[in-house]
Amino acid sequence: MPVFPLAGKRLKLISCEIFHREMCAAVAQAARPVDIEFLPKGLHDIGQQAMVQRLQEAVDRVNADRYDTILLGYALCNNGICGLTARSLPIVIPRAHDCITLFLGSHARYLDYFNDHPGTYFLTTGWLERGGDLGELQQLSIPHQMGMDLSFDELVARYGEDNARYLYDQLCDTLRNYGRYAWIEMGVEPDGSFENHARQAAADRGWSFEKIHGDMSLIRRLIDGPWNEREFLLLPPGQHVAPSHNDSLIRAEP
Repeated sequence: MPVFPLAGKRLKLISCEIFHREMCAAVAQAARPVDIEFLPKGLHDIGQQAMVQRLQEAVDRVNADRYDTILLGYALCNNGICGLTARSLPIVIPRAHDCITLFLGSHARYLDYFNDHPGTYFLTTGWLERGGDLGELQQLSIPHQMGMDLSFDELVARYGEDNARYLYDQLCDTLRNYGRYAWIEMGVEPDGSFENHARQAAADRGWSFEKIHGDMSLIRRLIDGPWNEREFLLLPPGQHVAPSHNDSLIRAEP
């Protein structure tokens, strides 16, 4: 059987596993061959320096003889990508504060929803099925080191009930400012089980629930291009990511 090789080198996608289903769906329809490496959910919790070190290690493993561009499936993520350096290959990075921008298709749509619906906690398939047991990352995470992942009973055992109540309210109840779950349907779900789980989570907490339609377009543009300057940073070899402190969010710096 004859083989017809595709012209050009492959693309390498390094992505947070929160996008697992969405990135796989986009890559399956990509015009060029794309190889994926998923990194575990939770890197943004271990601190900026530790997160960028993990990302840099993944970037440095990419074989420049096999690939011509690296695609980064990450947002700014609490400045967790700042300092990331392109070696011999350019890196394409979405201009986004966090992953919700990619799920909703644009920074503008995310800001509009965020401003109209304060106190919203977003859920997707990745948030529900990935990273429940973070293993090593759980031990390294800043919340763990500060005791923010302790249960109320564990705090009582350590500090007594009165102190435990104060510590739990101030440090451990990370959802106290939320009152709504928004389920983002991306069109990659196998059935309604994820949505049902999100609805039940809202009911269990006594929160309101809303189902909103996601948008795969920004994820697809990351995979296939075009990589316009407004939505993406094309990081040239020899430069690193720096915060821009304006609407562009990130910039390339020697």
